[in-house]
Amino acid sequence: MLAAITAARTSIDLEIYIFANDAIGREFLQALVRSAQGGVRVRVLADSYGSLTLPGKFFQPLTTAGGEVRFFNPLRFNRFGVRDHRKLLICDDLTTFIGGANISNDYGGNGITHGWLDLMMKIQSPSLAAVLTKEFEHIFSSADFKEGLLRRLRVFRQLRRHTKAAMVLPIRPGRGASSYQRALYADLKHATSADLITPYFLPSRKLRKQLRQIVKRGGRVRLILPRLSDVPVSRAAGLVYYPRLLRAGIEIYEYQPQILHAKLYRVDEKVFAGSSNFDYRSFNLNYELMLRFTDPATVEGAKEIFATVLKNSLQIERKEFMRSQNFWARWKNRWAHFLVARIDPFFALRHIGRR
Repeated sequence: MLAAITAARTSIDLEIYIFANDAIGREFLQALVRSAQGGVRVRVLADSYGSLTLPGKFFQPLTTAGGEVRFFNPLRFNRFGVRDHRKLLICDDLTTFIGGANISNDYGGNGITHGWLDLMMKIQSPSLAAVLTKEFEHIFSSADFKEGLLRRLRVFRQLRRHTKAAMVLPIRPGRGASSYQRALYADLKHATSADLITPYFLPSRKLRKQLRQIVKRGGRVRLILPRLSDVPVSRAAGLVYYPRLLRAGIEIYEYQPQILHAKLYRVDEKVFAGSSNFDYRSFNLNYELMLRFTDPATVEGAKEIFATVLKNSLQIERKEFMRSQNFWARWKNRWAHFLVARIDPFFALRHIGRR
């Protein structure tokens, strides 16, 4: 990403959830400043909550150099729950980076000996860059949340765009299934296999049923979930689903070395990747971006990534898991699930409704 920023000659659009004031964050800032000083149009959109720890004048060198910086949804209690969770970089209307990694020292390692395990894709496609640039501009122009803005944005929740490289599936806050969810549901409906890597696993009843039905049809479902999480309450909430999924024959593995933050979902010969987790917040409360691929090279690449991550993961056996779940553990998991799957969506949806 730094190399692409340095090489850019006309434009740089960066949309990010966390932009940290650390070594990597400052390195990105310096690269963006140099590009702006060289006449490149630089636009940065950071989420105001995800990037809350930034000093007030952090981006001043960039704006002085001619760059534009906006913070998505300036913090207010009555709309706090609506967040921009996308991670997107577009350079020169050609090179796109999209995935789950923020700009922070946490992502500076290899995911095994140090640093979080995450996934970013680099795609060189003018048609894909054009679609994603329009999506970026739509959110960038409305980042300050003027009156009635969110209500207007919700009209476009169901949009999807087809390009030669991938299907673009934007997610925007609101009730009902997004275009990403509908595409995922359709692919799972008759699937014979599914391999999912996700750091936060709180699937809907429908998704849980679809995963169980794959196994019932004689197929195979493998989940790689975190042993270590940056949001422990979310991991605890996901443990509620383990018993029934394991009983149904779904294989669950937990990634061992470091914090798992990657999002990669393969369903038969289709691959979904981007910023969305496998939970209600990503499906209905956040702004997210997902891509759907069907080309053989990407599908094979996803299989290789899954196999590599699997080597550093430990399979969860149902009997051993049930023995580890005493009354106290089950009580904690249930309360975590209530908080993450009930309380958080309740308040976030109220914020959406007010707009």
